[in-house]
Amino acid sequence: MTQDGNRESGIGSRESRVGTRSSPADVVIVGAGATGGWAAKRLAEAGLHVVVLDAGRPFGPEDFREHVPAYSLPLRGRTKAVIARTQPQQAAGYPLTEWNADWFVNDIDEPYTTPPGQPFPWVGRMRIVGGRTHVWGRQSYRYSDIDFRSASRDGFGIDWPLSYTDLAPYYDLVERYVGITGINEGIPQLPDQQLQPPMGFSCVEAHVRETLRTSMGRTVTQGRTANLTESINGRPKCHMCGPCERGCATFSYFNAAYTTVMDAEKTGRCRLVTQAMAAQVLMDPQSRRATGIRYVDRRTRTHREVHGRVVMLAAQAFESVRLLLNSASAQDPAGLANSSGVLGKYLLSHFTGFGAAAEFPAFHRRADANGPRKPTGLFVARFRNLEAGKPDARFPRGYGYQGGGSTEFAQGLEGFGADYVAAVKVSGRTSVSLGGFGEPVPDARNQVTIDPNAIDAWGIPAVKIDMRFSDTDRAMMRDGAEQAAEMLEAAGGTNTRITWAPRWASHEVGIARMGADPATSVLNQFQQAHDVKNLFVVDGASMPSVGYVNPTLTMMALVVRSCDYLLDSLKKGNV
Repeated sequence: MTQDGNRESGIGSRESRVGTRSSPADVVIVGAGATGGWAAKRLAEAGLHVVVLDAGRPFGPEDFREHVPAYSLPLRGRTKAVIARTQPQQAAGYPLTEWNADWFVNDIDEPYTTPPGQPFPWVGRMRIVGGRTHVWGRQSYRYSDIDFRSASRDGFGIDWPLSYTDLAPYYDLVERYVGITGINEGIPQLPDQQLQPPMGFSCVEAHVRETLRTSMGRTVTQGRTANLTESINGRPKCHMCGPCERGCATFSYFNAAYTTVMDAEKTGRCRLVTQAMAAQVLMDPQSRRATGIRYVDRRTRTHREVHGRVVMLAAQAFESVRLLLNSASAQDPAGLANSSGVLGKYLLSHFTGFGAAAEFPAFHRRADANGPRKPTGLFVARFRNLEAGKPDARFPRGYGYQGGGSTEFAQGLEGFGADYVAAVKVSGRTSVSLGGFGEPVPDARNQVTIDPNAIDAWGIPAVKIDMRFSDTDRAMMRDGAEQAAEMLEAAGGTNTRITWAPRWASHEVGIARMGADPATSVLNQFQQAHDVKNLFVVDGASMPSVGYVNPTLTMMALVVRSCDYLLDSLKKGNV
């Protein structure tokens, strides 16, 4: 650890100097999360010298808080009101709690804006090495050619410049390293994976799975989650304590901080610079090559530079595109790598907040506050618009569900005092919930730009996020809520309640999209900028569509593939 708090490997060796003008790194990576961690690992293990800049602080043993009891906290974990004074946006998201609030941005110091009456929840903004992998939902699925060729199927957006066959070997590699539990179902819209043994279903979940398979032809499976059921790479299997968003002292769920980033540092060829707010991609105007990154130290506010032969952005979709837009110059007045004019446009994320829940009296049992808490539940595979050429008139794409069964104490019982407590202790009501995640189609009006009237505490211009629900989005959500209720009732559920609180998930993609045509895309199939050959954008910004499943696994597979391309290109002198 250096005096300014930056963690570096190879102190006293060449690594402590790598990234200077006189000794540039092979690759400068911005971001040490899901994709930045993989880039650092893949490139450093191949022999390259890399510098990783991360806006967050280092992660340490004191950050494992999953077993810290609520009574030891100042607010007893009972309210976010105090936290919301400085973190109003972050506190609105489920991942932030009193246990982990210091991992997240201060929304006052790091603002963003939205149009009047059009809020967007940019939550899960982390300032700790590992990024969102500390608090992600860990649901891990492959995309299929239904997703990669969605534009050819329905005419919206552009196709991906690669196929499932191109990415499959990298899915294999990432899955074996990450460790994902689940069940392969052998259906095209949910490709089989390299999975660890499943965690198993509860009785009510097994009942719902079988009933919906036989009565409605729906595929209900275990949610495929990046929690271990078998030990790998020194990481023991999940002990099912429950609050994964507070950290995991046993490393039993995938987190970049103690897997890929740690592997990269072990090589002695990775220098990790923390508390570094990336502000600009440095360019050589004559050669049209990126030469490094200018960043601001979060604590001293000193402006510094790090230099490299290749620059790779993995900061999170909004942050990477913010960096490109803030790198505008006389040569690139609309932002770096934006000759197509689509940088920042075609913002996509899943819409969610729709579904249903129902009680299952036949499965009521006594609740147990001390039982194991599985970190996953049920997943319902997409069943709408699977046949090309036969679109649903209401919406062109599809949705899936995540949810599960649970048995909770019946705290609404009558009475008070000792009699009430005794009654609650022996109570239990079993229910199943299904929450939908739907896919919107690309729309150029959904975009991120730089707000000229907003800057962060380090003087870096902030983004404005312009995102709206379309009529087809609302139609899909209505159908998804109705179908969830119908499925639960078909399985024997009672007291069915529709869930309707539409919102955007934290799955932002699309705003520096890959494509075969430089006129309509920012990057090629290897996430390499069409305009700047030694510049790569390897986070969700590169994805032309969002599919109906969580995107992080695909992001990780893509970056490993792009790193292999980069390694080969460097050997051939093509970058």
